[in-house]
Amino acid sequence: MVRSVAACLFVAFLAAPVIAGPIGFESGWAEQRLSMFGANDYRFGPDLEILSEDAVSLTWKALPQSEWAATSASWTWRVDQSVPATDLARKGGDDRNISVYFVFLPADVATELQGAGIRRLMGNKDVRILQYAWGGDHARGQILPSPYAPGQGVTVALRQAGTGDYSETVDLGRDFKSAFGRMPEALVGVAVSADSDDTDSVIRARLGNLTLR
Repeated sequence: MVRSVAACLFVAFLAAPVIAGPIGFESGWAEQRLSMFGANDYRFGPDLEILSEDAVSLTWKALPQSEWAATSASWTWRVDQSVPATDLARKGGDDRNISVYFVFLPADVATELQGAGIRRLMGNKDVRILQYAWGGDHARGQILPSPYAPGQGVTVALRQAGTGDYSETVDLGRDFKSAFGRMPEALVGVAVSADSDDTDSVIRARLGNLTLR
């Protein structure tokens, strides 16, 4: 019976229309400090302004069920002051200017955990994470296993360390399948981080126009 209910939920989920769209930064975001490290300064508004001084933290937003079926995303980002290039696959030495995270669960698990906080989600064995990064010196599109969540998270390199102003469009479905061997089910949340603590450096950056499709 449990499997039948889960199957019905999954079929209903696939049949539901995708009502994704812009993800604003004015409200609904919660900052999550990481261990003993200093926290970044996030300024919320039409865009997300980021100041990171020898610090690391992330800000997180849970997504409503109407956006769980999104399979692509776009955004604009700008970096005015950059960390040096690092190895994004190295634990404890992987500073990067900005990371944009997309957090996925199986549809039935997403229904059970709807409204859960980021720490509870990160502790779930079924969670999978795509992290798109501006940092390091890796080739664009290279997929790197996360040293913090082996088998559950990957980093997709988009921009090498440095300054500039760019627009990005990513295929979440394609990258998820490349990383995990199957298509994603439910996109339950998004997060943004900046990481400058390993290199004792400073990041000044901005993220905007985050849109799901």
